[in-house]
Formats: sequence, structure tokens, C-alpha cells
Amino acid sequence: MNDKRGSVKDVMTAKLKEALAPLVLDVVDDSKRHAGHQMHPGGVEPGGETHFNVKVVSAAFAGKSRLERHRMVNALLAAELSAGVHALSIDARAPGE
Repeated sequence: MNDKRGSVKDVMTAKLKEALAPLVLDVVDDSKRHAGHQMHPGGVEPGGETHFNVKVVSAAFAGKSRLERHRMVNALLAAELSAGVHALSIDARAPGE
């Protein structure tokens, strides 16, 4: 997805920043390490952005379980997940954790 909005990584980063106002945010495109894996049923061009690791520290996660935090991130990135992101590793923490 390299359209006028930018790379998938850029779009994901912008969405997470806007919604979560994170103290720490690291979005890593890990797709190259997974080259040759069976493609996601939705279809992605070889060499596309398909695998990401996200580390985010945000006050929005305070008092939430790990599952709730993951659901929040997945909801924010639903469009990217349905458009070809095959794997998303999430490390979501509240400040001080």
C-alpha cells in the first residue's frame, strides 16, 4: 500500500499516534524476514509490507488487560489488517510498566 497516504508503516504510525498519544511508539516492518512464507489470503505483492512489530506505551492502556490493549490496537489498524498486513506483534504497555 504505497499510495498517496504513504507506506503501510507510515499510516499505522500516524493512526497510533493520533489515537493513543503514546509516550513511546516503535513500528517495525519485519516483512523481509518472512519472505517466501505463504501469502495472506487477501493477497499481497511479494516484497510488500505484511509483518509488523509494534511497541507502544500509552496512558490509554492504564487499567486495561493485555487482551483489551491488543483489541484497541487491532481496532485502530483494522483497515491495514484487512488490506494485507498478515502478522502484527503487539507490545502494549501503560506508563511505568
